[in-house]
Amino acid sequence: MNEAVTLLRRLVLAQAGAREWARDALAELEAGAPERSLHLFLGFAPRRLGKADLILCDADRAAAEAARPGWRLDGWSLDGAARVLALLVHRGARPFAERFADLRRTADVAELIALYRGLPLYPDPAALHFEVGEGLRSSIEPVFEAIAHHNPFPRDHFDRDRWNHMVLKALFMGRRLGPVQGLDDRANPELALILRDFARERRAAARPVPDALWRCVGPFAAEAGALDDLAAALDAPDRRGAALALAACPAPQAAALLRGDRAAAVLAEARALGWDRLEETAP
Repeated sequence: MNEAVTLLRRLVLAQAGAREWARDALAELEAGAPERSLHLFLGFAPRRLGKADLILCDADRAAAEAARPGWRLDGWSLDGAARVLALLVHRGARPFAERFADLRRTADVAELIALYRGLPLYPDPAALHFEVGEGLRSSIEPVFEAIAHHNPFPRDHFDRDRWNHMVLKALFMGRRLGPVQGLDDRANPELALILRDFARERRAAARPVPDALWRCVGPFAAEAGALDDLAAALDAPDRRGAALALAACPAPQAAALLRGDRAAAVLAEARALGWDRLEETAP
């Protein structure tokens, strides 16, 4: 991850007010300073460097993508980027996963967000399995989103069960699915069934069903009962999501459901918006 380290170092030092402090502290960590120095840097970073958003240009975004496909820096703070950079350059005596676990257990919310946003860049991702699970269990929305949104780590390293759990929890928490990387590629029949059950539970409780829920159902809508669920949804507030899902279903029955004038009009409106805009315009 030399390219990622180079990019983060350039961005942090270009924007840091306390540039010399950051440069010297990072050099010490890279030279093998004790873990106490790492903890001090992580604690002082917000006060010394500030919490402003990273200033990015298109070339920076392209460099992030080249360093790690799917890695996005938009929304990162200066102190958060510095914390991830410090973790990456520190040459500690203990394995990275052990240091990460200790930091996670004592981190405040801002530190947790930074720790989890850095997941695509860390060594030995399999060793972080438990710590990532703890983040997914968080009820703090920004912490959960640090893993689930704009982060290629789940796409690349989650097994099917953990992936499905993450998608379901995002909907349960009212978070968007559009920023989940690999959402369409990792859709699966088990997830489609889980989401159909969730939709029925929501309707039974007189609670709204998100349009985006149907995005992971459409490719598997030929499964038993799925077309009935989608047909019913065409008469519900989430009808635009249902229409897009039916359009993605290869079964002839799905096309038949969309032939009516009203269904065709709903589909046309939904296609004009697309999945991301459907989420953005949701009540």
